[in-house]
Amino acid sequence: MQSSSRKSLLSVLIILTIGMVCTGCEPKDRRPGTWLSGEEVRNNLNDWSFVNEPEEIFIETHPWYGVPFSVTTVVAGANGKVFVPSIYESPAEFPGSKYWNSIIRDNPEVRVKIGDRIYLMNALPAADEAEFAEGLAALAAKYDFWRSVQAGEQDTAFTIIRLHPRS
Repeated sequence: MQSSSRKSLLSVLIILTIGMVCTGCEPKDRRPGTWLSGEEVRNNLNDWSFVNEPEEIFIETHPWYGVPFSVTTVVAGANGKVFVPSIYESPAEFPGSKYWNSIIRDNPEVRVKIGDRIYLMNALPAADEAEFAEGLAALAAKYDFWRSVQAGEQDTAFTIIRLHPRS
């Protein structure tokens, strides 16, 4: 490769990198992303029932190396609580095989994008069996897949994560 071709390629890579850093790269379906963009909501909400409207949301985690790692997930709310699932390839204890779960184990502070707004929250695994069951029931009330999981018709390894507004 000639020197001018290398410089051109390097220039393009630098421009793409700067563009990603400035604008973020939201996740899409199973492909993870980095920064989320949107209006950040800083006031604490008491009513989270609106989380039952969208089919999916984005969660931005913050690993030790400083570049956010974001994922797409489903969401459901019940009794003023917000729940998301994390499906594993095989049965495992939290954080299991999911990279984003290992990040929130070390740093539970996340940014959650619902619609065009971003909410500052903490992500923690369900505190006990009762909260796990409450989260699964909320997901089952909203999604057919989770209804079949709750009924025992699906053999799925997963955990329930509760999203708490940051104080």
